Amino acid sequence: MDKPGKKKEKFDNKMREIKIEKLILNLCTGEGGDKLTKAAKVLEDLTDQKPVESKAKYTIRSFSIKRNEKIAVHVTVRGKKAETLLQNALKVKEHELKKENFSDQGKQLTPPSFLLT
Repeated sequence: MDKPGKKKEKFDNKMREIKIEKLILNLCTGEGGDKLTKAAKVLEDLTDQKPVESKAKYTIRSFSIKRNEKIAVHVTVRGKKAETLLQNALKVKEHELKKENFSDQGKQLTPPSFLLT
């Protein structure tokens, strides 16, 4: 039992620490060619890693997307690099995210608006 004079602070609890396992950056252009190449260059400049190209699973005629066409690029960043990249991205938005971006359990539902532009 804890002594009445010793009150445990919230910040002493290790389960309250924020840990970042990985950060996945995805840019979907919806088409191949020059736009996809520019998106890959942006990701490579941000992360210093070579991005991976993603293909469409299905043909969607209304969007003019064919099956197996390259439409997106993504990069997975881990460790300290992920933390610094996320801190730099949050500096742009003054370290604030909308409450709607998170669920009741603390999992992120939608990407913040600065990641969508």
